[in-house]
Parts: sequence; structure tokens; C-alpha cells
Amino acid sequence: MDIGTLSALIFGALALLLMLGVPFAYAAGAISVVTAAGMFGPNALFIVSSRTYELATSFPIVAVPMFVLMAAFLEGSGIARDLYAVIHRATRRLPGGVGVATIAIALVLGATTGIIGGEIVLLGLVALPQMLRLGYDRRLAIGIVCAGGALGTMIPPSIVLIFFGIMTGTPIGDLFLASATPAVMLAALYAAHVLIVAQVAPHRAPTEPADGIAPAGPSGLAALRDVGLPLLVAFSVLGAIYLGIASISESAACGVAGVLLATWARGELTRALVARALRQTVVTCGVVMWLVFATNALVGVYNAVGGIAYTQALLSGIATDRVTFIALAVAVFLMLGLFLDWIAILFLTLPVFGPLLGRYAIDPVWFGVVFNLTVQVAYLTPPMGPACFYLKSVAPPGITLQHIYAAMWPFIGLQLVGLALLLVFPALALWPLAVLR
Repeated sequence: MDIGTLSALIFGALALLLMLGVPFAYAAGAISVVTAAGMFGPNALFIVSSRTYELATSFPIVAVPMFVLMAAFLEGSGIARDLYAVIHRATRRLPGGVGVATIAIALVLGATTGIIGGEIVLLGLVALPQMLRLGYDRRLAIGIVCAGGALGTMIPPSIVLIFFGIMTGTPIGDLFLASATPAVMLAALYAAHVLIVAQVAPHRAPTEPADGIAPAGPSGLAALRDVGLPLLVAFSVLGAIYLGIASISESAACGVAGVLLATWARGELTRALVARALRQTVVTCGVVMWLVFATNALVGVYNAVGGIAYTQALLSGIATDRVTFIALAVAVFLMLGLFLDWIAILFLTLPVFGPLLGRYAIDPVWFGVVFNLTVQVAYLTPPMGPACFYLKSVAPPGITLQHIYAAMWPFIGLQLVGLALLLVFPALALWPLAVLR
């Protein structure tokens, strides 16, 4: 069977299984096993097992469960709620201040988690009711929570960037540094949108009345103790990575220990919290790793039958220059983001695009940030839109999935503006590396 026909059969079977409702991990794993056995015989199944073993024993991948566990402790304790109360109290008298505070807390929480699911759920439970209580426009409030919560994978530490670094051999610390400025830029675009809405249409983002009830939470020295210590631990983890003091895996493990100590100092380190955090970590990493292993196996089998070389040749024939290559890559990422999870997009596309970056003189660090920003768009874009489903799980009964979808479009537009700025001005991502080098 020629490689073109085989490629059509593989991706056709994958699309069919997904339409039938088969989870992507099971579909990709089954296709990799069938293809390997069908093309080379049963003995070729070692391709699947060896690819899985190689990835599972990669040292940087240890950072994934460590960062997830750190996030679980931060979200399971009262740290995030106290932090929201502190920022809310400082901004609630400003037009659109509560919305801006929600974006600010999303940015800070993103720097301590690297995942979006728990962050959006937390903001949906804490910030969304506050905005709706004040009379915020429902679409604006929903968009703030979903778009702000999705920043968790843009601001370091980002699990997306960890896997990108593992896949391409790009230094993960460099990816973290390069992603910080675009993440802040994206948050600034969201905040500017909220402030403009508050000025043009004050009824959509009203100011909290002077006699409004201040949000419960620590203040003064209590706030500095209860909120400052855990955040200091979390940000010191990033500092250790940026300064080269520790590897990403070592820093992640130290971060878990530091957050445990901070939670204990707050008097919240209970057996129930530990059990809940461990359970959340196992569930989250279980889902992620199944997707990673299955997709990685499919890519390995497809490469063994010559599929990667075939698709690279096709791509080289279409993309004759650097601009066309980048435009094609971004278009593919955005299109796949409508239907697939970021893990599937990463493992399916990077084996094709990654080896060609040198040919077109593209910095892999910048390309990784571009990929990460397109993932931001995918988080909000229907019909996949994982952020929409996360919020729906905790949204008030009157908010439907259609309401959430409708609220995404202004923020998707802002994400595309941010993506365009990054494409036109690569220095937005690369300037920290140029300064440090």
C-alpha cells in the first residue's frame, strides 16, 4: 500500500472513531497497534512499547505531576480565595475593577499552576458570582472567567511548554522566559477590553456601591502572611528555573514541598486536603498521560511507515518560504484546535513541522510560544472549547452552554490580535533571552 493511501486510511479511521465518540487516546492507541501489526507483523508492536517507555522515562516529564500537585494544594486550600479577596478589595471601587481583578488573579494563579481546568472552575465558583451579583453583563463576566482562566497554560509554568520542549528538544526554561511577556500582553488586552466596556457602557461593568459588602478574606499583615508566603514559594520555583539554579523537575518538586509548608503554616494541611490533592493529581495526570502515550505511539508507527517524511515533503512543496510556512502552521493549529485537544495537536503536528524549523530559519523558542498562543484560541473556540465545558460544570443553573459559547467571541478576537502581534513582532517573546544571553 502506498504511503498516500495509508495516510488517508489512518486519518480517516481516526476521524471516524472520534465522530463515533471514542476517546482520542483509545482511538490513537488502537490505530497505532493495528497499523504496526498490519504493516510489519506482530513483532513490530515493540515500536509502540518502546516509544511509550522512552517518553515515560524522560526526566523532564516528572515536572508534570509535580506542577499539577502544587496546583491542587493551592486550589484546594483557601489561598486562591484569599488572594482574590485581597485584589478584589483593592479594585472594587474602580469602573470594571472586579473584572480586571479577576484577570489579575487569573494571571497570578496561572503562574502557580500551569493548567486551566482547576483555575476556571475556581474562578467560576469565586469570581463569576461576584460579577453577576454586581450586575455585570453576563457575557462579559463569562468571557472574563474563561479567557482569564485559560491563561494558566500561557504563563509559566506551562504544561504545554513542557511537552513542547520534550518533543523538540528546546530548553524548557527558555520557553518559560519567552512565554511570560506574551502572557502578560494577552492579560493586558483582556483588561483593556473590560476597562473600555466600563467606560463606554457602564451598565455592563458597574462599580461596586460604596456601601457594598467587602469580600471576606485576610487584610493587612494577615494577608501578607496567608497569601504572600505561598505565592513567594510558587514564584521562587520559576526564579530557580530562570536563574539556572535547578532543573525544571527539581524546581517543581521543591515547589510542592514549599507549598506544603505554606499550607501547613496557614493551618490548612489536613488529611482530607492531602487526599483530595493526590486524587486530583492522579486523575489529571492519568488523562494527560494516556493521551500523550497513545498519540506518541501513533506518531512513532506513522514515522516507521514513512508517513512523517511523506507529509514533510508535501509541506515543503506547499511552503516555499518562511512566511508561507508560518502561516500554514498557524492555520493548521487553529483548524485542529476546533476539534482536538492540545496534546493531540502537539504530537500530531510537531513531528512534521519541528524538523523543518531550521530550514526556514525559525527560532524554535518563538515557534513554541506561537503554538502555545494558538492553544489559547483553541481553549475558547467551539465546538471543542474545553474552557467552556469547565465553566459549565460550575456555572449557575441559568447559564447554558450556548450562553458560554456566545460570550467567547470578543475574547477570541483579542487572542487573535495577540497572536498577530506575536507573529509580526517576534521580539515580544525573544527579548528576555536576548537580554540574558
